[in-house]
Amino acid sequence: MTKRTLEGTNRKQKRTSGFRARMRTVNGRKVIQARRSKGRHQLSL
Repeated sequence: MTKRTLEGTNRKQKRTSGFRARMRTVNGRKVIQARRSKGRHQLSL
């Protein structure tokens, strides 16, 4: 079976949208804060 056309890597995923990546920037912290206030079970990847 052939591979799918769109496939990302886990490392890239973590580095762009992981928890530590979010906490690095001010806007990322706002994202985490918004998700916490909404009561999300999963804050980030």
